[in-house]
Amino acid sequence: MASLREAAMTSKAWPFEEARALLKRVEGGPAKDHVLFETGYGPSGLPHIGTFGEVLRTTMIRRAFEVISEMPTRLIVFSDDLDGMRKVPDNVPNTEMLRLHLQQPLTTVPDPFGEYPSFGHHNNAMLRRFLDTFGFQYEFVSATEFYRSGAFDPTLRLAAERYDAIMEIMLASLREERQQTYSCFLPIHPETGRVLYVPLKEVNAKDGTITFDDGSGREWTLPVTGGHVKLQWKPDFGARWAALGVDFEMYGKDHSTNTPIYDGICEVLGGRAPNHMVYELFLDEVGGKISKSKGNGLTIDEWLEFAATESLSYFMYQKPRTAKRLHWDVIPKNVDEYHQSLRGYATQTPEQQLQNAVWHIHGGQPPASDMVVPFAMLLNLASVSGAEDKETLWRFLRRYSPEATPETHPGLDAAAGYAVRYFQKHVKPTRVFRAPTEAERAAMEDLAARLRGHEGSHDPEELQTIVYAVGNEHGFQPLRDWFKALYEVLIGASEGPRFGGFVALYGVEETVRLIERALAGELVGEAA
Repeated sequence: MASLREAAMTSKAWPFEEARALLKRVEGGPAKDHVLFETGYGPSGLPHIGTFGEVLRTTMIRRAFEVISEMPTRLIVFSDDLDGMRKVPDNVPNTEMLRLHLQQPLTTVPDPFGEYPSFGHHNNAMLRRFLDTFGFQYEFVSATEFYRSGAFDPTLRLAAERYDAIMEIMLASLREERQQTYSCFLPIHPETGRVLYVPLKEVNAKDGTITFDDGSGREWTLPVTGGHVKLQWKPDFGARWAALGVDFEMYGKDHSTNTPIYDGICEVLGGRAPNHMVYELFLDEVGGKISKSKGNGLTIDEWLEFAATESLSYFMYQKPRTAKRLHWDVIPKNVDEYHQSLRGYATQTPEQQLQNAVWHIHGGQPPASDMVVPFAMLLNLASVSGAEDKETLWRFLRRYSPEATPETHPGLDAAAGYAVRYFQKHVKPTRVFRAPTEAERAAMEDLAARLRGHEGSHDPEELQTIVYAVGNEHGFQPLRDWFKALYEVLIGASEGPRFGGFVALYGVEETVRLIERALAGELVGEAA
């Protein structure tokens, strides 16, 4: 049997592909005592799920790298919180107050929530709370501290010395009108504290200073060090790589055209451009890009209200180079696919295990699944039982799986609670029951009669056979139309899990009564 490292060296799982490319980089470059991974965060708004995805995916590559190399690793989460607030987000309170502080660094803008020293501090704290919820191992670096502490000073002085080379890279990417006023340095006004977008009159490489007019006719000269000046965000990206010695950073597709700029500035400043990975963007319900300022798309808290952390990690692992819609209805699917992957892991070869999402989610030590029924089934059970709490679902679960208890199956217990919340908020308000057609009514009357007279086991497959037989004998072609009718008439949804499994869980007698109520028009009446 191949060793773990041997299997990892040929695995087609994307974290291992990225890890192997990184190993080639560090083996062929200058000697280093560690490999540095970085992710960036712009705290101009509340952190969204895409930011979390960067850290998670980078962590997966870091874990993969640690399988194939003994070189120590670090992960820095860098917050660009010295950036000036260019617009007020739509999803925060006290927006009028915030407008008074436009263009001020985010760490001097008052916190609209009144909880932290600044808006930047608030958003940084939210990000760290999210990351800590998932147990990430990382070092947090604030741009404000990085600039003001002097840690960035050597690179900033070098930027002043090599200003013309940086500007040559930047000006080639700008329209002619922007070229006339652009500078890679943004002074922070000594009196107003605002980040200024003004042309520079002089860059003194020997003194490490810049000179500019502030727009009111006053001339100022400031050192580029000590937090008096900030780099524009594209030069900042590359300069940070050079200053920290970053070996790997991933970013969204919207950054991909800037890669030559980032790399070029990093190299001008004496660094070696890191390995990159570009991921596709997350989309909201209507296919638009999710945005911190708009607050569209799901937040991390919203996902975790209805499902465990592992399901979100599973979603992030899948096809990172494919754009993915991120809306409420993706949650149940990812919960069930995560548990399917858990159940399959134990019987897989080492090579297959390394391609299984759960290896990367759990760092090679995935737990056993205790979900004796799919999450989608719990949702349908919540729907037909009108569950207000998870104990309602446990009355059915205990009968279906007598050995299961909340204590022995904590994952199932948590899922039952999530299912009730999801049903109450996202299923119940949108259910649409319909009356059956005459053909469907005849088939459902037949199904109720067969279930009523069934004397065999309540095994899900045996019950599914009965449902299939009724659909076939009543001429449903394709047969999926029969199951679609069952769910639309009985549950108020067009999709659902295997109906035989649902009958086994809900109960044969209870299912017969449900059919009878539907045929009597009671479900349509209740929905109305």
